[in-house]
Amino acid sequence: MIDANPAAAHSTIPDLSDIRMAAARIAGLAHVTPVLRSRSIDALAGCELHFKCENFQRVGAFKFRGAANAVFSLNAETAARGVVTQSSGNHGAAIALACRLRGIPAHVVVPGNAPRVKLAAIREFGASIHPCEVAQADRDRVCADVLAATGGHLVHPFNDSRVIAGQATATLELLHAAPGLDTVVAPVSGGGLLSGACLAASGLNPGIVCFGAEPEGARDAHDSLATGQRVTGRRANTICDGLRAELGPLTFAILREHVRGILLVDDSATTAAMRLIGERLKILVEPSAAIALAVVLANPEIFAGRRVGVLLSGGNVDLDALPW
Repeated sequence: MIDANPAAAHSTIPDLSDIRMAAARIAGLAHVTPVLRSRSIDALAGCELHFKCENFQRVGAFKFRGAANAVFSLNAETAARGVVTQSSGNHGAAIALACRLRGIPAHVVVPGNAPRVKLAAIREFGASIHPCEVAQADRDRVCADVLAATGGHLVHPFNDSRVIAGQATATLELLHAAPGLDTVVAPVSGGGLLSGACLAASGLNPGIVCFGAEPEGARDAHDSLATGQRVTGRRANTICDGLRAELGPLTFAILREHVRGILLVDDSATTAAMRLIGERLKILVEPSAAIALAVVLANPEIFAGRRVGVLLSGGNVDLDALPW
């Protein structure tokens, strides 16, 4: 059966055992990424920061974890039909690579505003690209058409328990590498990374608090949790191209229960944080990753004196169009 409705497919909330199974499944496929420190950034932030550098992950982003877990969990018959997804960049590249490694077809529905560097990665990893308009409704329509035409299996970018469990392995690694953390901060778009962070953290230590970082110009997750109803259909306005999706039913349910709050910053603060990371950590991350540091710097009253894990989600940046 074609999983045309992502809300209905693989919608069980994963637990710590699922996350550990995902870690075992993707071992040898995904990189164990480093955790970096900077005394000078600690001094600016007034807290102790541990940066989990998923910009060093395969395809340059955490997305490979969830994609690999989903693709390599398929039985042989399902896998042979290929995988279909929709993505503006990193998830599409991650699915393309995971499918190439498994030797199966990949089909990625890509909106017209996808960054050039991310579109090139999807193509280079061998996926078939299916263009669509930017609006979520058009993405869903084209995705349904591709599913019907190919008979493929849908792997949703975030509203999928297998994907969430895979993304959670980044936080699992972080908490093993830096024991004693009391706080985790992750960017939020569709909510897969942040949901996984919450589930891994609460599974290992219920005392750890998790915060999401979101742009002012794409604040649907913040407003969804504030109102208790999932906000959909807005047009995002932010340089954080990886944070323009909206929460799915599954990620919304997880975050309602587990996240301490969603913190907002404007794009200028994110740009400043991106530059600071380059200057002090000597690494390049994309705006969608830098926002996690930006919200820490913008909220000293929340983070003062805490030991904070910061998930730097990816590093796919068009070097000809840096935001400064």
